[in-house]
Amino acid sequence: MEGIDKNRVYIFDTTLRDGEQAPGYSMNIEEKIRMAKMLESLGVDIIEAGFAISSPGDYASVEAISTAVERPVVASLARALKKDIDAAYGAVRNAKHPRIHVFLATSDLHLEYKLKITREEALKRIEEAVTYARSLCSDVEFSLEDATRTDYEYMARVVEKAIDCGASTINLPDTVGYSTPDEIKEMVSYVKSHVRNIDKAIISMHCHNDLGLAVANTISGIEAGARQVECTLCGIGERAGNAALEEVVMALKTRSDKFGFHTAIRTEEIMKSARLLSSTTGVRISPSKAIVGDNAFAHESGIHQHGMMANSMTYEIMKPESVGVIKTNLVLGKHSGIHAFSKKLEEMGYQISKEHMDDLFSAFKKLCDKKKNISERDIMALVENRENPDEQIWALDSFVVNSGNRMTSTACISLKKSGSDKIYQEVASGTGPVYASLRCVEKIIKHPFSLEEYQLEALTEDRDAQGEVFVKISDRSGVYRGRGVSTDVIEASILSCLNAVNKMLSNHALSDGGSAVNMSFENDMLLEHTDKRGI
Repeated sequence: MEGIDKNRVYIFDTTLRDGEQAPGYSMNIEEKIRMAKMLESLGVDIIEAGFAISSPGDYASVEAISTAVERPVVASLARALKKDIDAAYGAVRNAKHPRIHVFLATSDLHLEYKLKITREEALKRIEEAVTYARSLCSDVEFSLEDATRTDYEYMARVVEKAIDCGASTINLPDTVGYSTPDEIKEMVSYVKSHVRNIDKAIISMHCHNDLGLAVANTISGIEAGARQVECTLCGIGERAGNAALEEVVMALKTRSDKFGFHTAIRTEEIMKSARLLSSTTGVRISPSKAIVGDNAFAHESGIHQHGMMANSMTYEIMKPESVGVIKTNLVLGKHSGIHAFSKKLEEMGYQISKEHMDDLFSAFKKLCDKKKNISERDIMALVENRENPDEQIWALDSFVVNSGNRMTSTACISLKKSGSDKIYQEVASGTGPVYASLRCVEKIIKHPFSLEEYQLEALTEDRDAQGEVFVKISDRSGVYRGRGVSTDVIEASILSCLNAVNKMLSNHALSDGGSAVNMSFENDMLLEHTDKRGI
């Protein structure tokens, strides 16, 4: 395309669509908005906010994200169906930069067994869908689902037709993570040399990680001419996930001598973005995860430590600060003032409002009374685990627990409900203190739920370390995650449960209130032969 920087790679983030579809990563609207704002701060060019037609909740979240961010393009995925396209446009039309992302499978395998249509019928549907999408929105992307197993000659026909009908971005996804870097390079090169109007569109890559090749395949696509890459934070997504945004970006930045490409990503925001994803979803980042894992910049081997002391470049190809790992000498404790606390948060990359700062500082002072040494992990936990009071339906007032190896555990829990000064109290027993406490919560809120998962972890190595608890609860409507932190593991358990309960009840309030979306979400003939997971 004319007038574009040929060495600029555009980052299309699909954490909130493809990533959120992965088991354990679902988010509510408030969490998605918070994540979208973080992605905007990170500098992504396009945010794929969701699959608007898939549910009223997805529609509402795409619509909310569209007005919550300003700089990025906001996209919604749509099958090659008029009602999908209508839903996608309806959800993104208020965005400053809206995009409709249409897809249809093009491999013979998908056409024959999933869609049960011929190549010509598929070509006709693509023509109709892209033309219709372009009549609604000036920015249309078309994806050839299962492109890497599509016949090259037919692929060229599809791409040419989609561009003629108004698509300005063409995505060639490795939907099942089957290809190798050489094959990706061959495919992109073929499209560039055999599609007469390819100069009118940007080629995009969307690689899955089933064989562990997503990042390598993505970079190979860039080398062959792709200038948009579709990825997710920490590589989350369907099955084995997608190309990890932080790995693609830092590979291009660290090896600029080899690749010569650049992005608009503010790499210093990478660690904070990954931490927000982890704290939002309750899914821990693997310690050995490239770029953002706890061990990514840790050196235990004596040989490595000796080399690091002589010159950090002996064993570090990136500076920790380049991805937001900030190391300072500012020590905080019970005598620290709010100015020192604010400066520490600023150095760690947090931007906190005055109202929130006062609340955080109060919590920090309480923590100082319980804990002698305050680490950065403690401060991170303070920031990431403070619920917005406006989002709290139930809050902990007090608790008393009796437990021992020769008695039945009992708990007495008192909760406060938002908008009321009344204290609600219940007593319950159980096989352990956590079980008894959660039974109390269940009795107070009068909404049964099941505990699906419970994880307890110490934030630091000290005896007075804060315990971080992740829980997953479920009711008939879905699964909800919660996170709580305290120097008392029972309190952390109660807080994590309340965090999940508030999400559960908020979801029910949204459902009971109804949706403003006036459209049909029922299956149709094509839906019988496809699915809504996308590319």
